[in-house]
Amino acid sequence: MAVDRTRNSTALLVIDMQNDFLLADRPMRVDGGLPIVPNVIKAVEYARRRGFPVIWVVREHDPLGRDVELFRRHLYADGKPKPTSKGSKGAELVDGLIIKQEDYKVVKTRFSAFFATNLHSFFQGAGIDSLVVVGVQTPNCIRQTVFDAVALDYKSVTVIVDATAAATPDVHAANIYDMKNIGVAAPTLEEWCASSN
Repeated sequence: MAVDRTRNSTALLVIDMQNDFLLADRPMRVDGGLPIVPNVIKAVEYARRRGFPVIWVVREHDPLGRDVELFRRHLYADGKPKPTSKGSKGAELVDGLIIKQEDYKVVKTRFSAFFATNLHSFFQGAGIDSLVVVGVQTPNCIRQTVFDAVALDYKSVTVIVDATAAATPDVHAANIYDMKNIGVAAPTLEEWCASSN
């Protein structure tokens, strides 16, 4: 299939920026998540200005927990909070982030945005070969998605270091270090914007 090279070949992935992962009173909260929201908003705005497709990757689970990893199924028992259940307030994007009509949404039920989704096929059809990743959380969904992207031979994979987060700064830094060791770029938001101009 011929790829239209006149289209932009870079896409921005926004991963798991949902209430259940970011708000203070949620059982799945990532402590470093809320502070990165302003930078994620800026990354999305910049990507849209540059014409980069914005891909929203979210977790949405069956309210009965039938599609949840085995190690998390206890959270879906009767009387439990049932994180990121489809249609719940917890599954919604945090305030300030909005999916627009031209954006694309991918629903996942595991750490990687590529696992059991159509994301790779979508990128192939759109001529996307370079990915920029923001969101939470660095050792789980960010890392799994990035490692899969590298395994799938995307030409360029970038993680914006101050628009991604983990439970602690040390965990975040260790995972950024590991991703850099497999050829992933890890600029700040300011550096990425400057290099993309």
